[in-house]
Amino acid sequence: MHLASLLIFAAALFVAAGSPGPSIAALVARVISKGFRDVFPFLLAMWIGEGIWLSLAVFGLAVVAQTFHYAFVVVKWVGVAYLAYLAFKMWTAPVEAREGEMPREDSAGKLFFAGMAVTLGNPKIMMFYLALLPTIIDLASVSVVGWVELTVTMAAVLVVIDLAWVLAASQARRLLKSKRAMKIANRVSATTMAGAAAAIAAR
Repeated sequence: MHLASLLIFAAALFVAAGSPGPSIAALVARVISKGFRDVFPFLLAMWIGEGIWLSLAVFGLAVVAQTFHYAFVVVKWVGVAYLAYLAFKMWTAPVEAREGEMPREDSAGKLFFAGMAVTLGNPKIMMFYLALLPTIIDLASVSVVGWVELTVTMAAVLVVIDLAWVLAASQARRLLKSKRAMKIANRVSATTMAGAAAAIAAR
């Protein structure tokens, strides 16, 4: 692909992915509540999910996505339910943790599933790849090599954006030392996570 086309795609994705949405809200809430060490399965699933949407668009499978619309609706509502569950856990999380110790983490598999459900069920992401992307890139002329180039560009942009959000949330978490501050952080994170679930459900 031409470098100019990749740069246009990267710029459009940077704006779309960098704007706070349900996925970013869920990510930030998780990091503030429990730290960044266990969040990478969630991040990996988000990146793979966006890669799936990109592949659907590039290989002309938008029709498949529309044909199996109800399957994606199920994924969306499963993601909403799990985010609501996480919000409840954060709201009720204990605040009496010893120094260097946090409440028990969710398994990597659960976090990966949550990230995948949030990404595949997020209409904002779906609309970017299936509706907006064809106006930026001539998908009919994209070869397998072009798809690889787009995928690498997508991954680079998402890694930069998401890790920046993780870093910002992690720094904010360092300021929360007292039990009262931890309780407030848990409640704010729970509210943010619930808001992410509501945002996905409302679309």
